[in-house]
Amino acid sequence: MTQSRDYGSDTHKERASAWFGQLRDELCAALEAIEDDVTGPNRTSGGAPGSFERTAWERPDEDGKSGGGGVMSVIYGRVFEKGGVNVSTVEGEFSEEFSARIPGAEKDPGFWASGISVVIHPCSPLTPAAHMNTRMIVTTQGWFGGGGDMTPVFPDDQETETFHAAYRSACDSFDPDFYPKFKKWCDEYFYLPHRDERRGVGGIFFDELNTGDWEADFAFTQAVGRAFVEVYPKLVRAKMDADWTDEQRRQQLIKRGRYVEFNLLYDRGTMFGLKTGGNTEAILMSMPPEVIWP
Repeated sequence: MTQSRDYGSDTHKERASAWFGQLRDELCAALEAIEDDVTGPNRTSGGAPGSFERTAWERPDEDGKSGGGGVMSVIYGRVFEKGGVNVSTVEGEFSEEFSARIPGAEKDPGFWASGISVVIHPCSPLTPAAHMNTRMIVTTQGWFGGGGDMTPVFPDDQETETFHAAYRSACDSFDPDFYPKFKKWCDEYFYLPHRDERRGVGGIFFDELNTGDWEADFAFTQAVGRAFVEVYPKLVRAKMDADWTDEQRRQQLIKRGRYVEFNLLYDRGTMFGLKTGGNTEAILMSMPPEVIWP
């Protein structure tokens, strides 16, 4: 990783944070359009289309000054039982204990971070849950990270291939080594060792991306976000009007338990948010609205 404050120049920070907000708007619009168009069974709502409700929050630093903040956007609807599309831009200093875990922070605990985090839990057990995030972090070093993955209750080979093809295409336009490398990283990361099983059907995951070319790294990060916005709504539309059974719903609630276990036990993003004084409700937005452990 290139050690350069220029990677996190004010111009770069402004462009990255603006992009995350733009991506949020595009994705929210796509998901709200789905809520308007569904005609199938609406088992977990009164039938009214859901829309995103936005809540702004601020992060005070230790001196009482602004440490940035973000906007939490949450939808409860007839297609999406719960969905969150959050953006944040925060700055401050890592704790001494946490600084040792972050590249560049052991030299200087100061940091700046901006990103978008998406978690979607559909009403239908036939429609896959999905996660996507991209971020830019600056310490004495700077880098991008993120990715996207999908967690179906009932895996569908064609659906999985379509999802992966979108990320393969995004990766291949930058580096042919990206997709196999980041797919493997995703498979290894979204894994529950205490159950010896993967959380879902994977996708891509990357971190500490700094090739020395900020423009290229930023463009790739944008491509990762665009790939999700293009492919996931299409997969939802393919199954959103299909009926499902009570037993399929039960299996969905059990599968959601795996999601909870991973996010609370292993997820680095959850830990980063809590350790940097982020908004707790926004950080735990990833939790499903209903879940069972048999």
